[in-house]
Amino acid sequence: MSEAQEKDNMWVIVGACIVGMVVVVMFLKGEKSAHLESGAVAALQTETFANLEKRKTSNNATEEQKSGK
Repeated sequence: MSEAQEKDNMWVIVGACIVGMVVVVMFLKGEKSAHLESGAVAALQTETFANLEKRKTSNNATEEQKSGK
């Protein structure tokens, strides 16, 4: 009975980990659409579709059109 009982800190550590994960998730959720606000995605998408249209047009061209006649 004279032995001192150690304090169990496991639940404090588990609680701190859960709180930390919640904070990280909230931070990432707020940052997930920041890249869309710059307009870079829209510009890249426009350029990509323009390149695809050029490729489709050049693939459907006849041999006379390709040679410039």
